[in-house]
Amino acid sequence: MNTQTALEVRPLTGSCGAELFGVDLSQALSADTVKAIRQALLDHNVIFFREQTLTPEQHRAFTRQFGEVVVNPVYTHVEGYPDIMPVIKEPNDRYNIGDTWHSDMSYMQEPPLGSVLYGRDIPEYGGDTLFANMYLAYDLLPEALRQMIDGRQAYHSDRYLTSRISERNAGRSTRLKADADAKENLALHPMVRTHEETGRKCLYVNFPFTWQIEGLSREESLPLLHQLYAHAARPEFACRFRWRKGSLAFWDNRCTMHYACNDYQGKRREMHRMTIAGGRPQ
Repeated sequence: MNTQTALEVRPLTGSCGAELFGVDLSQALSADTVKAIRQALLDHNVIFFREQTLTPEQHRAFTRQFGEVVVNPVYTHVEGYPDIMPVIKEPNDRYNIGDTWHSDMSYMQEPPLGSVLYGRDIPEYGGDTLFANMYLAYDLLPEALRQMIDGRQAYHSDRYLTSRISERNAGRSTRLKADADAKENLALHPMVRTHEETGRKCLYVNFPFTWQIEGLSREESLPLLHQLYAHAARPEFACRFRWRKGSLAFWDNRCTMHYACNDYQGKRREMHRMTIAGGRPQ
């Protein structure tokens, strides 16, 4: 049975993010409800749901209503669910993953449209996730910087992760695949992309995966890239989400970056992430 729901959308900040109320994501959703959720995502860049109880199958069913689900090329998966990535930090782990501003899997030729992250085991406090609006980051770039990047392209690579698999896996329970370094994922993308649904321009570079600007060496690229990273991380572009068990975040990976806070040492946290296929940035 399809569930018809009157969604309530409550914006979190003036820049991005909204909480959605009045929907049970464990149930089949009507076409109108799916359309309303998608519109909220386009309007607010990242949307959040509270008090959801989802099995892996229900998590998958919800995610598939927004596009084809893809398998993460470098991280391991939940046993029996190759399309679900476990994001786990055990009490004795020193590090988490995602503790730098980034856009998921931008090193792919066709990076994800979005990700759907579900909180299964959440500490009482700590582990917030920050999201930043890359439309605003582009709109508010100094004109001189904008002229330097409009029409330019940059290479994105997964070597930030895969060049040190053993080292990263030693301190984390969220594990890279042992053969993740067998072949480098490398892609050339515009530094300013145009969102295929909204038509708006957004900044599209991120610290771990943008490797160098086309036509420049990495060393020549870094000064400009670091200016862009610092600009994109301005607090007025961002919202901050405090997790509780049963919370779910759905972000548009085309026009946001996010940052996972590592401030819950000695506590356990387990999330499940699914990723939705996207197109080649234009």
